[in-house]
Amino acid sequence: MQRKIFIIIKVAGAIYTQTKFLNLTLGVVPLAVGKPLERKDARIKVKGEAQYNFDLSFSDEQYLAVVRSPFAHARIKKITVDNEKLEQLGVTVGLSKDIPGKNIVHVILDDWPLLAEEVVRHVGEPVAIIVGKSPTVAKSAFSAVHVEYEVLPAVFNPDEAKDHPTIQVFGDNNIISYWQQKNGDINKGFAEADVIIEGEYRTPAQEHAYIEPQGVIAVPLGRDEITIYGSMQCPFYVQRAVADILGYPWSKVTIVQTTTGGAFGGKEDQPNQLASLAALGAYLTRKPVKYLLTREEDIENTSKRHPAIIRVKTGATREGILQAVQVEYLMNSGAYSTLSPAVLYRGALHAAGPYKCPNVDVQAYAVATNLVPFGAFRGFGSPQVLFACEEQMDRIATKLGLDPTEFRQKNLLHKGDTTTFGQVVDHSVGMSETLKQAKEKSEWVQKWKPAPGFNQVIQESRKGKYLWEGIGVSTIFYGVGLGSAGKALSRTGSYVQLEPDGSVVFAVGTTEIGQGMITVLSQIVADELGVEYSKIRMAPVDTSRVPDSGPTVASRSTTFSGRALQDACKKIRTLMYEIIAPHLETIPSDLQLEGNYIISKETKRKIMVDDAIKIMYQERGQVAMAGWDVAPPTDFDNEKGQGNPYVTYAWATNIVEVAVDVQTGTVHIKKIWAAHDVGKAINPQTLEGQIEGGSLQGMGLGRFEEIVFTPEGQVMSNNLGTFLVPTTKDTPSIHSIIVEDPWKQGPYGAKGFGEQPLMGVAPAVTNAIFNAIGVRISEIPATPERVWKAIQDKVQEEAI
Repeated sequence: MQRKIFIIIKVAGAIYTQTKFLNLTLGVVPLAVGKPLERKDARIKVKGEAQYNFDLSFSDEQYLAVVRSPFAHARIKKITVDNEKLEQLGVTVGLSKDIPGKNIVHVILDDWPLLAEEVVRHVGEPVAIIVGKSPTVAKSAFSAVHVEYEVLPAVFNPDEAKDHPTIQVFGDNNIISYWQQKNGDINKGFAEADVIIEGEYRTPAQEHAYIEPQGVIAVPLGRDEITIYGSMQCPFYVQRAVADILGYPWSKVTIVQTTTGGAFGGKEDQPNQLASLAALGAYLTRKPVKYLLTREEDIENTSKRHPAIIRVKTGATREGILQAVQVEYLMNSGAYSTLSPAVLYRGALHAAGPYKCPNVDVQAYAVATNLVPFGAFRGFGSPQVLFACEEQMDRIATKLGLDPTEFRQKNLLHKGDTTTFGQVVDHSVGMSETLKQAKEKSEWVQKWKPAPGFNQVIQESRKGKYLWEGIGVSTIFYGVGLGSAGKALSRTGSYVQLEPDGSVVFAVGTTEIGQGMITVLSQIVADELGVEYSKIRMAPVDTSRVPDSGPTVASRSTTFSGRALQDACKKIRTLMYEIIAPHLETIPSDLQLEGNYIISKETKRKIMVDDAIKIMYQERGQVAMAGWDVAPPTDFDNEKGQGNPYVTYAWATNIVEVAVDVQTGTVHIKKIWAAHDVGKAINPQTLEGQIEGGSLQGMGLGRFEEIVFTPEGQVMSNNLGTFLVPTTKDTPSIHSIIVEDPWKQGPYGAKGFGEQPLMGVAPAVTNAIFNAIGVRISEIPATPERVWKAIQDKVQEEAI
């Protein structure tokens, strides 16, 4: 008998709500899934035993330095090399002409040269490499490479760059990619709206600020093979990129992921370039070459979150029902496309938010400029548009005199509804439950009140009341997986092997980057095979030894590597049942797994899985299987702006409490409630860590973090003293709320969610600022200077 039940549990400090089907007949208790088990990699990292790039050494190793452009846009007229000085220093120089394969770093579009040939398009673009016996020696040879430039006009703003008449950074109009979302009749929608709000919003370039800077080591093997060791997310991306640069077959390029100290998207596309630079150095010198970036080099030269301009027009009825949403999304891609087409795709499809609306028009452009290329960052194009969307929702609610949570509730998607891009969400739609839980835990109803009149705020501040408190909300969604734009990559391999002592080793090509993947996948394998969690091990990621599981991006590792491992484990169980059935005097179809026993459904005879594995070895049975998973079908028609772009969606509500000092513009974030529908919490403890870390990173985007460029296009905030991130002292009380509305095609109901915790915090912060002092913030981060200026502008506007 199956019965649908609701359970509310508190685990590891997080509240979580389950909506699922329990099998009440068998009463099977999982070995690992759903339990807050210790992370597999926790002890070696805490004890300092994990081996990072900087810990590795090789005989006769060399170091790489890169000669970079000092200009944002210039023609290379001539490169002169002082060979006598190079010989004195014992260094080797490599130019574009020395590349044996293609001078292209492949990501999506082939527009990114490894070394500039005729034109440089951003400050810091690589022009030459230098290889020497130490970083100091390599950098001392910079003066031996003289590059003569003709400086060209540059453009840094996507508004100016789009269709620029004379400055062409990409193609003839600087438009790298275009996506749209269309539904209904936008003009009719606005005509039927009683309230229309328009706004322009700006979001910054954001640095990933991972603990470990980027780094790779290239080790040549003979004349035509190479191994790359690196801190990265996507080893198989790097394999192709290096093979193209060197002109080697893929089979002769091996990529080994080393322990990776954080990534957040920054180690998705960038290692393609860094590994290729190191590989070229190793090819030219026939020696191991290290390229380990300093923090300053990393921030100045690697990809960031795309800065964006978002213009939104929203219409609703006086009853608070959305009628029309129109969005123009201009994403600054920098000088080369890298991942911009995919980032823009996700942003365009999330631009109208998790709401029902009959009339929608979203026009999204990725525009090339003369800034450093921008790329993947947690949230992948959606935090920018969701900031604008959620600000608009609050502004309409204010105009209508509605509680912003009640206005959202009227328009949120529910099970069976159709998204603005035409997809029916038929199950696993926990949006309303996250809002309900967040409101209850934050005591929203008791705390929320309309924003004070601005005149009141100013008058009372002149009497000494500087600190004002407020509360804000955002509701968001996230399309899980690569979506239809990336479905060619959405295939996942796995390999599982039983060992004679009853332990298990498994392999996948997705990577552990700090998110807890090894732990969660080990829990899935433990329950699929009936083996204790402590006996499960994941093999190191090495492209010559593990299957390609697609990229470690788009919150897909748990979901799709999990599905591939389930496929392999199911095959192993079938083999196991065939061998064990005679020992239990039954047939294979009568057997099933319960905990760590194989049991006969008919006779109830059973055998421990450990003993079953020993029998398999004794009888020379097959003890290893490969698994394979192809993501469920997706589609999107860009001409129509409609389709079914993602396999499922994760949903979230964020509520934030702030205190604003109107004298200084300082915003103190006091508390965050973060409610997330994750399908199934495979490990509630690691999941809570994701919520806390992501919420803090989202708070950084909303309150602190911004890459500042000079007027000439140079990164100015190039260290953690000038690019400010939240510290422990800034960290508010974060209340994690886990909602489980299972996705029927996910492993145990799980769906990807790793990026989502960041995405909705910034608009909840700015909405809370308005609730505190009655001033809207249209550009993030909400720094003291920006908030103070907004206050002063409103003082002048209202002549107070």
